[in-house]
Amino acid sequence: MHDLLIRNGWIIDGAGSPRFRGDVAVQDGRIARIGRIRERAKREIDAEGHVVAPGFVDGHTHMDAQVFWDPLGSCSCYHGVTSVVMGNCGFTLAPCGEQDAGFVFRNLERAEDIAPEAMQAGIEWSWETFPEFLDTIDALPKGIHYAGYIGHSALRTYVMGERAFTDQATPDELARMCALAKEAVEAGAMGFSTSRTTNHVTADDRPVASRAADWDEVRAIVCAVGETGRGVFEIAGETPGRSPERLRDYHERLRDLAVDSGVTQTWGMFSTRRAPDFWRPYFDLVEETAAAGGRIFVQVHSRALNTMMSFETQMPFDHWDVWRDIRALPLAEQQAKLRDPALRAKLVEIANGPRPERKIVGVEARPPDWDWFFVLDSMLGAPRRLVDVARERGMDPVDLMIELALQKDLKQFFFQPAANEDQDHVLEMMRHPRSVVTFSDSGAHVSQIMDSSLQTHLLGHWVREREAITLEEAVRQLTSVPASSWGMHDRGLLREGLNADLVVFDPDTVGPRMPEVVHDLPGGATRLKQVADGISHTIVGGEVFLEDNEHTGALAGKLFRGM
Repeated sequence: MHDLLIRNGWIIDGAGSPRFRGDVAVQDGRIARIGRIRERAKREIDAEGHVVAPGFVDGHTHMDAQVFWDPLGSCSCYHGVTSVVMGNCGFTLAPCGEQDAGFVFRNLERAEDIAPEAMQAGIEWSWETFPEFLDTIDALPKGIHYAGYIGHSALRTYVMGERAFTDQATPDELARMCALAKEAVEAGAMGFSTSRTTNHVTADDRPVASRAADWDEVRAIVCAVGETGRGVFEIAGETPGRSPERLRDYHERLRDLAVDSGVTQTWGMFSTRRAPDFWRPYFDLVEETAAAGGRIFVQVHSRALNTMMSFETQMPFDHWDVWRDIRALPLAEQQAKLRDPALRAKLVEIANGPRPERKIVGVEARPPDWDWFFVLDSMLGAPRRLVDVARERGMDPVDLMIELALQKDLKQFFFQPAANEDQDHVLEMMRHPRSVVTFSDSGAHVSQIMDSSLQTHLLGHWVREREAITLEEAVRQLTSVPASSWGMHDRGLLREGLNADLVVFDPDTVGPRMPEVVHDLPGGATRLKQVADGISHTIVGGEVFLEDNEHTGALAGKLFRGM
């Protein structure tokens, strides 16, 4: 008798093959049989009208801290994700001794949008080296599977201390970093990650530690990883600006490193309305590198990268005069103040006046570009521009923003795209043969974005609403493509003998629900939470993990060690 049997579903295997009706049997955490199965099982699920697919794989998350207090892996878990890669962009908790945790918190807190106090309260420190950190993750109760890079910022601060934020490494320090990176990969790290983007800064506006390194340091560490014969190099890349010479120099460095080190390279890519063709040379670079004998794959998104805003989280004017004082009050008091006509008129006047200078990075709320400022009423379909609604009602946009928020007890969401505004470009990037649809950033920017739903957005928007991508191709992009890209060869396909990580969903209803604000971080800190419609069952390691977004109690997730 099998442990689990999923009957009567539309089987989509993750390889892009056409769907067919059939059953999937699970035994001892593995897929035992696929086809028409007459035997009974200890538990059976009727998947009539539903798709049965491999569990989705997300290669770009930041759950390194969250995994300690959230065994579910939310919010990725609610969107069919059963395996994640954390430790991206050089941000990891190891190597680091507990006495120096302040260094890694300094690197993490602004990018992750999690206060050091919350991380301190939620993390029970029991490691110093990266192999010890992997052993710690291995022992934690987990609902989904985790893998992780060794991060450059943590590596630098472990070896260099405070100097990591300002100085170049000495030859001895660099040799030690190379040795530690090799040790980490040999112990099971997925590879090495770094950040060189100006979007990654500390709370006091200083560059994170990895940005203090020169390219020779990055190159030396990646080449050391290459000596192991495995591993992936992930980089949050430089921003060469509009200079063709600087862009070409950067691309040549990436190409040469991929070829010379033998290490597979990856980075995220977005389009932007300010430079609509910015992304195209990067895809040319990928092809050029392949021809030269190296390998690069590009991480892309399924929609715009949206800065989310609400009075419960962040708003564009939080640091402006008068606004600053109002926003510091409890929400109930903010509501009362916002209903005062005189004060409200003053807030509107200030919001429409001169914009104060303030360094804004990443997806932090910035002064609105009204042509690209939207009211969020549903996760699918065309959103409404705030200025269009304001014009219809004869109101100032700021005044309308306040009015809409008050009508929903300050729970109304607004958003402004930071990238990927052109959806034709998004589709073109997703269709590129060397791209992977991933980059949820789950675990980071926790009150600023909600991209853990990029998988269900792909299924609900691009497959069902737009009919621009077939269901089989969408499932392939979310399963076997990321699994093979990161060397996870025991998942991502429905094949007998592979891991029984499965997702059962209704193709007619699957999609993200509206986000909500919750206070479930350690110490009650704030984050966004979002679940999905249409996913009836998520199975991890052969055990039913979620049913209709509810946890069953199963925690069969494991640490994946790089091979």
